[in-house]
Amino acid sequence: MGLLDKLTKQGSNLTSFDGLTPPTMPGSSGQSKLHYEYSINNNPHLTGKPQPSQLDLDGVTPPKYWDNRPK
Repeated sequence: MGLLDKLTKQGSNLTSFDGLTPPTMPGSSGQSKLHYEYSINNNPHLTGKPQPSQLDLDGVTPPKYWDNRPK
């Protein structure tokens, strides 16, 4: 029996979704301008929320490896 079969037939005490896809949280859509702006540059500053990623490139596309290969 696979994990999905087990979840849908027996359920789980760790989640109420039991193998189903949970609904999308409001404001977490990739279409959300607030989510996009905040996750990149902390604009607007939201108290009580985690800091934006320190790994982002501020919208800049990194150079291609092919154009910067070792000699």
